[in-house]
Amino acid sequence: MELPKLYNETEEWSQALMLYDAALKEINTKLEILNNEFKLAHQYNPIEHITSRLKSPKSIAKKLLRYEYELNVDNIIEHVNDVAGIRIICSFTSDIYRIADLISKLSDIKVITIKDYIANPKPNGYTSYHMIVTVPVYLSSVTIDIKVEIQIRTIAMDFWASLEHKIYYKFEGNAPEHIRKELKECSELVSYLDQRMLSINEEIQSYSAQQSIEAIVDEEEGKKDTKKDKKEQKKTDKNRMLLGFGALFGQGG
Repeated sequence: MELPKLYNETEEWSQALMLYDAALKEINTKLEILNNEFKLAHQYNPIEHITSRLKSPKSIAKKLLRYEYELNVDNIIEHVNDVAGIRIICSFTSDIYRIADLISKLSDIKVITIKDYIANPKPNGYTSYHMIVTVPVYLSSVTIDIKVEIQIRTIAMDFWASLEHKIYYKFEGNAPEHIRKELKECSELVSYLDQRMLSINEEIQSYSAQQSIEAIVDEEEGKKDTKKDKKEQKKTDKNRMLLGFGALFGQGG
């Protein structure tokens, strides 16, 4: 990995990146366990997929210099929140808040900040749910809390954000006004699509729940009918037996 020319403490830099890589692995494992647990308990998988990345040394250096901090590991840990980043892609907006709540309840995860760009989209139309958290990284001689940025969004939100990033990259951040307007309108369509898909999913869940209730009722009714049939069968068998004895004794007389 190429290191910035302004920073020559190679070993210290490598150790810092190792810490952030370890933090990503910790978070990924926790998310995988949460997802599997949720799937087992609810027969539903709230996470479509997860991606993670580490900022390049060059990007980290640029960010520190932009904010006029000295280029050292202490300042990276203190002032750069997104060295390690994880993106969680969900099916529905309801899943976003459900997952965020599950993450915040993990005993060794500390939530530092939350930015809800779903409830309050950015002016350009960007929507997502951002969390800055710390996760403990256990080394042989010390435990260090490392910051990780978590972005949670739907498939539709991620689709828009990815294309918006590519378009703005081509214009070096200065896209023409009519393109910015088009992108904003597209973000509104994405929001509408998410709302419609969530509504459909809720209707399906309600329908499935009703079907389950009806199945239980039918099963209980079936049990009652079976008990009734058995009782009536016993009565019929008893009457037949009595009639048989009556006929037998009648013939004997």
